[in-house]
Amino acid sequence: MKNGRMDVLVDWALSLEVDDVLRGQGADPAVLRARRPKLVAAAERALQEGQELVEPVVVYRKLVVESLQHERLGLAGGYDLSGPLIAQHLAAAREIVVMVCSVGRTLEEYASEAMATSAVHGLALDGVGSAAAEALATEACRRFEEEAALQGFEITIPLNPGMIGWPVAVGQPQIFALLDTSGAGITLSPSNLILPRKSLSMVLGIGPDVNRGDRVCDYCTMKDTCRYQDHYEQRKP
Repeated sequence: MKNGRMDVLVDWALSLEVDDVLRGQGADPAVLRARRPKLVAAAERALQEGQELVEPVVVYRKLVVESLQHERLGLAGGYDLSGPLIAQHLAAAREIVVMVCSVGRTLEEYASEAMATSAVHGLALDGVGSAAAEALATEACRRFEEEAALQGFEITIPLNPGMIGWPVAVGQPQIFALLDTSGAGITLSPSNLILPRKSLSMVLGIGPDVNRGDRVCDYCTMKDTCRYQDHYEQRKP
């Protein structure tokens, strides 16, 4: 892809497990397996149904970094990103990848319909959507990491709006100003919520000297209370 041109990727094969669905519901798999086996069974059923309804898509764009001044990252084409988190992690980047990952509306709508008759089933299906969105984001980062490695480059941790130093109200509009996601059925609401809801936006920095040593969890606003930090893969320097 030429620098600056947007592209859409739909060739994703996501591998999900029941524990992923349980975590997607905000639950501890080990606790539920010991105390609430019926909820585990509901997650198993939801996974079987929900996997067929996932419609993964990634809209992305690569842009060359031209400057960094006063926490503002200047990009080719007259674009920019700004904020303390952006300056901290992307100062050494030669280019960035900005992307939005979504698993579509079909599963979301099916989960809402199921909720009307069974809250347990509906919530389990919602957990499938959350797990699928996270798996898609992970696979997208892995793909761009492999592409960067072919150039002898590395990538930063994924930077998401809502992380410390890049509030949602700041970061989300910046990302959507760089991407036209309407063709993929993805929009940003006036309150900066991505629709469909099971969607994630992020930025990666690429270059030979970018910092890979930080942990995503260190910049999460829930870092002091989250129970799942050991679950998430942490990048090594």
